[in-house]
Amino acid sequence: MKLVGKKVIMLAEEGFEDLELWYPVHRLREEGCEVTIVGSGSAETYKGKYGLSCTVDAKAEEVSAEGYDGIIVPGGWAPDKLRRYPQVLELVHQFSNQGKLLATICHGGWVFVSAKVLPGYTMTCVNAIIDDVENAGARYVDREVVVDRNLITSRVPKDLGAFMRAIIAWLEGGQ
Repeated sequence: MKLVGKKVIMLAEEGFEDLELWYPVHRLREEGCEVTIVGSGSAETYKGKYGLSCTVDAKAEEVSAEGYDGIIVPGGWAPDKLRRYPQVLELVHQFSNQGKLLATICHGGWVFVSAKVLPGYTMTCVNAIIDDVENAGARYVDREVVVDRNLITSRVPKDLGAFMRAIIAWLEGGQ
């Protein structure tokens, strides 16, 4: 249990990519990390693309970066909805401004695009949003995982192993 005492927020919204939300949640909890699932506020329970549901612990307006070590955004259709909520973008800004972990996979990069926290970073993402992340000021590279300072990114569900190894190592290192 490498991450006892660490706390992370996992964002959730309708249409999340089931594996990209649940695999990180379970993997982090296995390592002793406390994971708080935070929704946009549009509902208490969201359904993933493939039918798994997720009940949130809190709404974005009810939490802050204080006391947390990082925030993770899963992919799927959820990021396109999450980025429409100012309280979600404000939460991402708080983590960014404090140099805390920003992690995302697949389409989750859209939330960071809309939060305007990507200029100067190198990252990866699903190929459908490459233009978006580049236009937001990030440098795109095609790798299973990219770690650039406090930003950890991956492309698609098959990259989840590398994504989680990088997140766990970053959190364990006391970044």
